[in-house]
Amino acid sequence: MVMTKVYPNAIVLETKEPPSVAADTPVVLTVWKKSLLFNCHGFTVFDSNGNLVFRVDNYTAGGNAEIVLMDASGRSIFTIRRKRLSLLDNWVVFDGETTANPRFTVTKHVNFLGTKSLAHVSFPAPGSRTKKVMYEIEGSYSQRCCGVYDEKRRRVAEIRAKEAVGGVGFGGDVFRLIVQQPEIDPTVAMALVVVLDQMFM
Repeated sequence: MVMTKVYPNAIVLETKEPPSVAADTPVVLTVWKKSLLFNCHGFTVFDSNGNLVFRVDNYTAGGNAEIVLMDASGRSIFTIRRKRLSLLDNWVVFDGETTANPRFTVTKHVNFLGTKSLAHVSFPAPGSRTKKVMYEIEGSYSQRCCGVYDEKRRRVAEIRAKEAVGGVGFGGDVFRLIVQQPEIDPTVAMALVVVLDQMFM
């Protein structure tokens, strides 16, 4: 697949701020499961104008202990780590390149009852050591059909397969991430995509 078929502006590596639009207007991102760097694995993410907004570049594939979500210029937004010595599949997300005071945790759901739940997202409760579940992720990541729901059961983000262009499909490597601002930040939503890919790849 040639990059220009996904988005024509993909090779423009200008510094871009994370997507920002008016409240109640969804942010629609195109996520390509491919790194911009040769011999790397990761993601390249474009806004609706075809501008690069996020990227992930990993030199090793599968089971990464640490993954960094960056903006278009390569500045670290989040560092994502798998929690060691945990009975559950837990991933911890830190701001920037720090590894202290996690921003949030994503825990894979152990599906014994056949529920749609894939994972839940917990944030530290202010002034407490406890964590509060803020988002539930449901659906099928492998089929690129997921929803992220807040505690009021509002769908705040969605992963969808990208529509075919000219009768040619993109497969699972190119898909849409639709984010409802201000209910969830696009950077958080993209971090959840990275974690889901590690959990269900």
